[in-house]
Amino acid sequence: MTAKKPPAPSAPREVERIQTGVRLEKRLLKVLKGLAEYLDLSLGDLLEGIALHALENKPPFKRLTLEKSRSCAASTASTSSPRTAIVFATRMAAGLT
Repeated sequence: MTAKKPPAPSAPREVERIQTGVRLEKRLLKVLKGLAEYLDLSLGDLLEGIALHALENKPPFKRLTLEKSRSCAASTASTSSPRTAIVFATRMAAGLT
């Protein structure tokens, strides 16, 4: 039997980032900015990390980070939740907001 060779490491991909405008609920943005500051990341890096983890069906945060995000949300009196965001987006699409 012949042993399989491990796959050759692929060349690193060049990452190109572009500037984009994104509309977010005001209190949610405050929570994300506070969390980015706590993690010493830019807001863009935080959002990119969250999106990449979500696409891989992995949790983006560890327990301590989640606790910090909850405290940020509590300090901004945020009532935003994924469900709230979906309802808002649906109402926007229907022209109800």
